[in-house]
This record gives sequence, structure tokens and C-alpha cells, in this order.
Amino acid sequence: MIYENMTFQYTDKEKRERIRVIYIDNDQRFLYYVNIDAATSMPKKELVDKLESEINNNILISIKDPFVKNLKEEELSELQKEKRDLDWIIIQKYWSTEKEALLEKNGRENKLKDIADENNLSLNKTKKILSRFWQRGMKKNALLPDYSNSGGKGKSKKLKEDSKIGRPRKTNYIGETEQGISVTEDIKKIFEVSINKFYRKKEKISLAETYNLILREFFSDRFFIEGQEEYKVWDKSRIPTYQQFYYWFRNSTDVKKDIFFREGSKEYELKHRPLLKNSTIETNGPGTRFQIDATPGDIYLVSTFNRNRIIGKPVLYAIIDVFSRLVTGIYVGLEGPSWTGAMMALDNMIENKVQFCKKYGINITEEQWTSNHLPEIIIADRGEFEGYSVENLINNLNIKIENTPPFRGDLKGIVERSFRTTNEKIKHKTPGAIQKEYRQRGDRDYRLDATLTLEEFTEIYIKMVLYHNHKIISKYEMEKEMIVDELTPTPINLWNWGINNKKGRLRVVDRDIMRLNILPKGKASVSRAGFKFKGLYYSSQKAIEEQWFLKPKYRWIEIVYDPRDMNQIYILHEDGRNFETCYILEKSIQYRDCLLEEIIFQKELEKELIEWESTKQAQLSIDLDKEIEDRVKKAKKEKEKTVIETTSKSKRIQGIKENRQIEKEIRRLEEAFDISKEEKKEGIVKEIIKSTENNEEHNDVRHKSLMDKIRRKRDESLGKK
Repeated sequence: MIYENMTFQYTDKEKRERIRVIYIDNDQRFLYYVNIDAATSMPKKELVDKLESEINNNILISIKDPFVKNLKEEELSELQKEKRDLDWIIIQKYWSTEKEALLEKNGRENKLKDIADENNLSLNKTKKILSRFWQRGMKKNALLPDYSNSGGKGKSKKLKEDSKIGRPRKTNYIGETEQGISVTEDIKKIFEVSINKFYRKKEKISLAETYNLILREFFSDRFFIEGQEEYKVWDKSRIPTYQQFYYWFRNSTDVKKDIFFREGSKEYELKHRPLLKNSTIETNGPGTRFQIDATPGDIYLVSTFNRNRIIGKPVLYAIIDVFSRLVTGIYVGLEGPSWTGAMMALDNMIENKVQFCKKYGINITEEQWTSNHLPEIIIADRGEFEGYSVENLINNLNIKIENTPPFRGDLKGIVERSFRTTNEKIKHKTPGAIQKEYRQRGDRDYRLDATLTLEEFTEIYIKMVLYHNHKIISKYEMEKEMIVDELTPTPINLWNWGINNKKGRLRVVDRDIMRLNILPKGKASVSRAGFKFKGLYYSSQKAIEEQWFLKPKYRWIEIVYDPRDMNQIYILHEDGRNFETCYILEKSIQYRDCLLEEIIFQKELEKELIEWESTKQAQLSIDLDKEIEDRVKKAKKEKEKTVIETTSKSKRIQGIKENRQIEKEIRRLEEAFDISKEEKKEGIVKEIIKSTENNEEHNDVRHKSLMDKIRRKRDESLGKK
């Protein structure tokens, strides 16, 4: 319910307006209010329903009247009383009789001018008297001048010997305590609004800072000195204490909401959510869920070909069965974290582990590492398992993929814990391991200690996995049947027990089929030049025999490829089991044994070089056109000087054949390789040209004799008889 003379404050961060209701028309359901912080403020009209809605939505909250003071008449100075009483005369004279005219905006300015003229006041003085009356509680003492705010900012004060300004001295031994005020529902509302406004923000300010902001916003006087807004906190008898605020916060705050707004929902889910279940609860045997993840190894490696070359940190991939904690697949390489690295780990997941370990000189039995199966569900990161060939895993191999949200590594807690254990072991046992994140000046660079190659580190990692698979799991929630069977909770024991006693979730698949389903897909165009993919050309024996390139049925064909080896691509048959291998053609042989990234880089580089030269090529073309035009102009001028206009057009055309023959003979004579007789040859050419010009009008007989003369002169120049 809204009453006259109530004070409210908007919680909007920018507005922060404090208002006072000065009149309510209950019949018409509207009211008038003024801004209590402005220098002068005229009444504004608003619907009662709108303000009630803002109050219900915490946009507007009720606050303690900032101008309520217990002033004793005898403590006021005569000047204060005099000024107050003079202004009070104006209020008594016009507020009750001219209320409607002063409240309504239309005509208010004229009424204020009339009041100013009648009382020999300025318009601004008249507005200031009425504003102060409305703003400060509509009582006589509201008109008292603000001498308490007087004083020169930045100027030195004249102090008495026994006076002190600023912070009180810490010599008070009386033990005076803060009084505070009663924490009413209005005060609690202020606390609640302030927590949302100040505390539940990403800036993460403290409770003490929040309390100070509450005092500034809701329990202080605002005034301006030299254009700057200043705040003066009320006396301690009019404000809540920090202890009161803290007590309310401790008993009333929503911890979940605080973390959500201050830290973010991801941080809450990762570090603060209740832990009421574990990963094993979501499984009912081996193969129900596998978790896959990747992490950089905390070690620097050297090149296999030259141990003096440091190649950086490896990427570790691991796939772990949630039920048993058994590591079912690994990959150690330089790929990733990416689909290519995950693809290698998935390939190892179904590989025979005895044969896999044998590649690295490790001999194990089938019982030591028995997994080579497909799971029902794979839990993976969104970045690596979105797109690519995930659809094949889902549609062709019936594996469900569950992608974790960003920054939720806790949802793959088992494999994450495995990586932490691995990296801790690496730090203490291997040279080149990262000892600390940041080195101090003068510390030895641990990267220079790198010793192991990728193959050697893989061997170590395999042995660590074998150790993990036979290590007792602490804090594993054993089932009653496991205890009855006297089962020791090691991953290999849990795996074997689960296969024998739980539902069968494990499946096997041919490795080639698995590889075809995890390799990336693409589309190759079909033409007489072959299959074109990524700018490379391929062909296959079957395509040639069946004349695919002579009469192509399709313009495009689906293929799968290995981005690490583009020497061949594969066309899947309709049965999903067989495939046709396509080999790279001679026209693309320069890209043999190249990675896809290298090929793309070379193609992009070629395109950039062409684009780089395009401007230069355009300039060369423009220059060539100009030179041609200049040469033609010059030739036209020469023609104008030499062409005989009396010669008919038909004769000029008829003489083309003979003219060509003469020109050819002259060219032959000029171009003959006889360096010692160049000067003599040049004279003969000039004589022939002169003779030709003189006989230009003669008939064919003359032309024939001229040709004989040319040949004779040529033979003489060459020393022939």
C-alpha cells in the first residue's frame, strides 16, 4: 500500500532515483511525486498501479526517510529560524489554496511566476522553496537551510586546540558500541535488492564492500559541492550495522544463486554441486560406458632421427571402462587433441593388445590385457567428437556418443584422474619432465633434459597402463556379490568379474571395418581426368575396367580418407564391409606421401602467390597494350611516308605472294650464320631492297628475274659458284 509522504528508491543501477509521494488521488488512482535528490524538483504525475507493480518487482523499494531528524528548537540558530519562518509563509499561503495548480504541469509555470511577483521573489527562489518543502517531508523544518553541508572543499580549516576532524582518535576507553536500527521488512528488502545488485556480480566484491555500497545508496545524504556529487552517511542511530547485515546474509542468502552469479554455472557444476552419486552407478557391467579424453604429457621428447632435436610434448589419449576402470585403448602421439588422435585411440581400443605391446618389445599374455571390444556408450569431449565420422560410429556400429558440456571435465572424472596419476609419475621419473609451470631466472631449462623419443615414451606409458590395470582401486564401491566372491577390486579383476556376472555389453568388430567407419568422409568429383579430391586425382582398377571415367553415372562419389596418408582414398561398397582402393595418379605425384595439411597448405600458398602477382600481371598487360599502341602509331606514320597512293588496291593485293617470296629471301640472307661477312651481307641486302623498289611496277617476268638476281647475290656473298 502506498501512502502520502512515503519515500522510495529505484534499484536501477543508472537511475538510482529517490522519490517522495506528495499527494494521492485515490478516486482516480493516480499520485504525484518529486525527486528528493534534485536541486529543484517539480511534481510528476503517475498511476498508482504502475508504482505498485514496480514495488512488487523490486524495481522500486521503500526506504527510510533520509530527512527525518530530531531537531530541538533551542539548538537552531536565529538565522536558521528566520529563513525557515519566511519561507514557511509562502507554503502556508499557497500550498493548501493552490495545490491543484502547483501539482499539474499545465499552467504551473504561470502560477509560479504569479507567486514570485506577489511576494517580490525570483522564480528560482520560489521553485527552491516549494521543492525543499516537497522533498524533505512537507513540514516546517523541511525549510531549514543546509548549513551542515557548508564549507570550502580543499580549503584549510581553522581548528581549535581541542578539536579534531576526520577519523576519531582511538583513545576512547568507554567501550561505546554501535546501536543500529531494527531490521524491518523494508530493511530486509534493501538488503535483498543490494545483494542482487552488488554482491552477485562477476566482479566478486566482498560483503564488507557490499555493506558500504548499501550505506551509500540507501542510508546517506546526497549533495553537490562544486558540481561533484558527495555522500554523507547518516548517524549510526539511523543505519543498520555490519553485524546486522552479515547476520541477515548468513541466514537468508541462497548459496547456489551466489555461486551461479559470482562464479558462473560452469564453476558451480564443476566444483560446488552436491556429489550424491558416482560414475559407477550409471553402469551395469563392462562396456556400458567408456570414457575417452586427451591431455598433453608433462614431458618434452626428442626426435627419433636426431636426439639433439626437441619435438615438444606428446599428446596422451586414454579410453577407460567406467565399471571396471580398465584402460581399454591408448594413443601416444603428436596429433591433437583432435579427431585424428581420438581416431587412433579408438583403433587401439579394438586392437589385440598382445600384438600391440609386442611392437614395443613388451611381451604380455592375453589375460594381462584382455580388452579389444566396442562399448555401448562413449563419453567424450564435444570438440573432438562433433562432426567428422561420429555419425558412422552411431549409425553403422551402434555406439551412442555422449558429449560433455564445455569445461565439464569432471563428467569424465575417471580418465581425468588417470591422467593426473600418469603425469605425477612422469614428473618424478623421467628426464625432460615439466617440474613447475613457471621457472625463475637462473633455473635450468628442463626442456634441455629431454631424452626419450616418442616410441620410448610410448613403451613407458604402456607399462604404466599395465600397472594401472592390476592396481587395487581405493574407494571403489564394491557390490555385495563382489564381496561374497572375495573379489580384489583391481581393474582386470572387475572387468573379468563383470563379464561373467553382469549383462553382456561388449561387442567385437573387424578392424578394417572399424577403420573405415572412423576415417573422415569426403566427396570426390568424377570426370574423364579421374576422381578429384582436395585437388588431387585418383583412379582404381575397378573404375578403369568398368569405364567409370568414360561414361560417369554420378558427378560426385562418397569416399573415406586418412588425412595422414593421401596416397590413396577408399570407396565404400553398399554392404558397408568391402571397399575399393583408389591410388593417386601421376599428375598429382608431387603430393605423394604428404599429409593433408601439407597439401592444403601448398594449394593455398599457390593461390596466394597467384593473387599476389595478379596486380603485377595487370600492370604488365597494361604496359604491353601501351607499347603495342605506340608501335602501331609509329608504323602508321612510316606507312604514310612510303606508300604510293597511285598503286591500285587490286595490284597491292595481287603482289602479296611475290612480295612474301622476296621478303623471305631477304630474311634468309640476313639470318644466315656468317659472322665474318656481316658488313658485306648488309650491303647486298640494301642493294636488293633498292632493286626491288625500282622494279615494283614490273610484271611477273621482271619479278622472276629479280628473284634470280637475289639468289645470285646471296650465293656470291656465301662464296658459292
